Amino acid sequence: MFDQLLVAGIFTLLVCSLVFTRWRAAWVFVGAMLLAYFSGLVDTAEVLAKASNTGVITLMLLLLVSIGLEKLSWLTRVSGKLITPSYVGSLLRLGSATAFFSAFVNNTAVVATLAHTVRSNRHHPASRLLIPLSYAAILGGTMTLIGTSTNLIVSSFLEDATGQGLAFFDFFLVGASVTVLGMFAILLGSRLLPQVPTEALDINEYVIEAEVSADSELIGKTIIGNKLRDLEDLFLVEIVRGNYLISPVAPHEYIEAGDKLIFSGDIKQVTALDKFDGLSLFAVEEGLLQENMMEVIVMPNAAIEGRTVKESAFRSVFDAAVVGMRRGGKRLSGKLGNITIQAGDNMMLAVGPDFNERKNLDKNFVVIDEVIGEVKTTPFQNYFITATLLVVIALASLEVIPLIKGIAFLLVCMLASRVVKASELRRRFPFELWLIISSALTLSAALTNSGLVTLLADALHSNLAVLGPYAALAGIYLGTLVLTELMTNNAAAALSFPIAFGLAESYGLSHMPFVMAVAYGASASFLTPYGYTTNLMVQNLGGYEFRDYMRAGLPLSIVYSITVITMIPLVFPF
Repeated sequence: MFDQLLVAGIFTLLVCSLVFTRWRAAWVFVGAMLLAYFSGLVDTAEVLAKASNTGVITLMLLLLVSIGLEKLSWLTRVSGKLITPSYVGSLLRLGSATAFFSAFVNNTAVVATLAHTVRSNRHHPASRLLIPLSYAAILGGTMTLIGTSTNLIVSSFLEDATGQGLAFFDFFLVGASVTVLGMFAILLGSRLLPQVPTEALDINEYVIEAEVSADSELIGKTIIGNKLRDLEDLFLVEIVRGNYLISPVAPHEYIEAGDKLIFSGDIKQVTALDKFDGLSLFAVEEGLLQENMMEVIVMPNAAIEGRTVKESAFRSVFDAAVVGMRRGGKRLSGKLGNITIQAGDNMMLAVGPDFNERKNLDKNFVVIDEVIGEVKTTPFQNYFITATLLVVIALASLEVIPLIKGIAFLLVCMLASRVVKASELRRRFPFELWLIISSALTLSAALTNSGLVTLLADALHSNLAVLGPYAALAGIYLGTLVLTELMTNNAAAALSFPIAFGLAESYGLSHMPFVMAVAYGASASFLTPYGYTTNLMVQNLGGYEFRDYMRAGLPLSIVYSITVITMIPLVFPF
């Protein structure tokens, strides 16, 4: 009894931390797992086994493979043909392409790639297309095992519980149904989308260029020595020295004659530069800074979230400087260093040569318009990797080879053909997701060891016995849906799976309908910008308010839920 109360307390603390705090999900799960471990609810062998089981390793390999798949140029090639003068036609083309590619490639990368095309189109306001873009990416991810990390997490849990994970196309029939019907719901909800004239993050609105004259007293002194770091409303982000660009600028960099100093911040405070001898102001030359400007969106639970720009030490941490910011579709100006960073903030960064090599980029940003270090695959790489992927999928689906072996071979092919580099795989290794899954699997073992899962499942069974398994299935789905709107989709899946699996066992029914209900419930995030990363990505790009998601997402959420609850028992009988 004590063990059951202890586990219940740990899980209550876990859920409250995920819902009511801004603590990183990975550390919340690890903390809960350590409590269970040190309390004796699980032993060392179990912890190690959960961290290295086949399902978890397969998931890690698939996420690493997706890094290479993101680089294939098929999506870029078709993106320019998706938007036409017809709004309905554009929505269907854009949605179909997004859903298809999201079934095989990380949907965050798909949205990041197509967002630039949407915002630069001449036919329709971006606000009429960006939420549908995000929704289509979510729908497409439900069609295959690798379409979303949620499906992979559920498969990892299932393999841990039964020794057999989900097959590549187990999701297809239900996923394709919700995608097709969901597209019609998106068309219906699109009438409620706002027409926001979103202004681009134009660097000319944020930066000031000043040239150092030959007789300036600034020459020969450092940035600190000239007190160029003491300006309240302006910040020195770059120095153009002949054909050489210094970005970001070190505090001890010396000023030379002819230097062009590039300041960011509140351009209304340009008179603050008048006190510096020998500075002549110029308009920023067109195209001068475009080559090293990068637009990013701050990720949920980013390390820099909640800190000011100055406290985040962009130069030392990211080799970058903030030129401009946007929040809620509106530009933030003046005293950029004092602005507290929030998840979803749109930033324009002036980046240095080491920006793309920093290991913490993916934990903090989604890059929207990447120019520096852009890697374009060759036709040979495109065809070779695509063909290898199709062969691996076919052989794994026919159970000729295990999926883990096929994915490992595909990753080796990517390394051999130089589509990805080993250093890139190290930098982008999904360490925090590995911690979440390993900890969640360990906590699931603690639930089982204590007997709490059986107790909860029996209680649910007795209360739902009159209504039958269909009501239990709907309850699991709706419970997971609520959790995914309150926390991350991965956390929702991890918390719901043990209850769903235990409930299936208490009924003496097949576990597959309940497992799939968890997978689809965890992906059903259409009502808020916070439950799914792609929703948060498009919020500032489209200038959306919270109510826009509710209005446009409600028809889709209803259609999606009805389809899922109807289709799952047909495809996966009890």
